[in-house]
Amino acid sequence: MKRLGLLRHAKSDWDDMSLRDFDRGLNERGRKGAALMGEHIRQQGGKWQLAVASPAERVKLTLAATGLDIPVRFEETAYLADSPTLIQLLTSCDDTVDAVLMVGHNPGMQELALDLVAADAENDLYSEVMQKYPTAAFAMLELDIDSWADLSPGCGRLTHFARPRDLDPELGPQEVG
Repeated sequence: MKRLGLLRHAKSDWDDMSLRDFDRGLNERGRKGAALMGEHIRQQGGKWQLAVASPAERVKLTLAATGLDIPVRFEETAYLADSPTLIQLLTSCDDTVDAVLMVGHNPGMQELALDLVAADAENDLYSEVMQKYPTAAFAMLELDIDSWADLSPGCGRLTHFARPRDLDPELGPQEVG
């Protein structure tokens, strides 16, 4: 049995439009959301042994703001990656590692969460993830594998899903207009 956490980066800062997408940081709301989610992830228990993450600035800042003390392996191919690419990255994890936290971008994070859930394991959490995987959302999956090399679609079940707004209503969707 392996455990996988999926954390989408927090809210991006769009103030400096001259920055490349890769170089954008977090806005104040993003920093608050990441810190809150970091505390929530710690409260969920279990030790995360490795983080596999996109090297984009907003992902690095999200990780820093969480305050989680985890060794990080930054992977260039995780930047804006789709589910098959993320699965491929995870299959290279050392089998002595039982719990990996992946930190990245949508739509890949949402696709990965949905792809890994077995059809007979779909539940209310699955439905929530299907609706939307907002910034700084965190999902946790239990995977029915002994080796990361065996990671494939349908090998797991979703055991937890939380968004910043679930923990602090002020971090919910902002009204437009």
